[in-house]
Amino acid sequence: MTKVVSNPRLTIRDVATRAGVSHQTVSRVINQSERVGAETRRRVETAIAELRYRPNAVARDMALGRTHTFACMAPNLTDYTFANIIEGATTEAQLHGYYLISACAPNDEAFTRLVDQLIATRRAEGMIVINPYADGRHSRMPANVPAVFVGARPREEAVGSIALDDVKGGMIATQHLIELGHKAIAHLTGPLSEDCAQDRRTGYLRALQDAGLPSDPTLIQQGDWSATAGYEAIRAWARHGITFTALFAQNDLMAIGAMRALREAGRPVPQHVSVVGFDDIPLASYFDPALTTMRQDTFAIGQEAARRLVQAVEQPGSDVEHLRLPVELIVRQTTSRF
Repeated sequence: MTKVVSNPRLTIRDVATRAGVSHQTVSRVINQSERVGAETRRRVETAIAELRYRPNAVARDMALGRTHTFACMAPNLTDYTFANIIEGATTEAQLHGYYLISACAPNDEAFTRLVDQLIATRRAEGMIVINPYADGRHSRMPANVPAVFVGARPREEAVGSIALDDVKGGMIATQHLIELGHKAIAHLTGPLSEDCAQDRRTGYLRALQDAGLPSDPTLIQQGDWSATAGYEAIRAWARHGITFTALFAQNDLMAIGAMRALREAGRPVPQHVSVVGFDDIPLASYFDPALTTMRQDTFAIGQEAARRLVQAVEQPGSDVEHLRLPVELIVRQTTSRF
């Protein structure tokens, strides 16, 4: 038997001729319009089968005003947390037949330009925005485009939000140090323009209060998430003669930078200072000593963001959901009893 294969040169007009209908009727059948009678639909479907015609998916989506494409905007594409969120979102979007475009927007002006390119040209049907309140990008969102915010508290501008329970994470990290007998606990935050940095600081302060310990403003410094920030924070505390026996850094990179500065200052970890980080990056367990940290499942955050965006696009008017994911304390070798 001779195998009949699809002819890529066939057009919708060839199908129309075979079925004895107009090409507009064939288009309605392909796009599942109800404006076609049962007998006509049967003839068109028979012609499609006999000719092995394969509709152009891109053209069909354009005709329906669909692209099956999402955009994911992050402040940068090199940060481990952002990259893992994007990977999770990409994986989940593909399961639902969507393609994810990831883009870097370091500030709200770059964000606006990207939105104009991706949304105004109808290339993206929805957006995942990471750290939307780090600057003014949240205020530049198109009103008619579904958006899920990642790493932010619930806001009216989003159809949903996904974030860690950062307050709880900050509390657990600080409580671990308190339980080890530490009372002078320094805290190195991320940029306080970001919700997660504010919430982790709130958790730190709440844990101190619950334990009856005073909060000392001189023991709190703000960093920028980099290892350099951790390194320089330790040096700044040392210059001002400020001492402590434990440090909670709001991410692993700052914790690692701080550990180097402490070692250079003759205050090795954990013999002189206990250190807790946040994130549990892949290298955290390979440092010497291995880093005690708060583990967050950034891949799952990306998955949930994409799942909610698919729901918002395919089920307009569905309930807005704001999800908070738990964090887990991973105890390794950088903390010890005081």
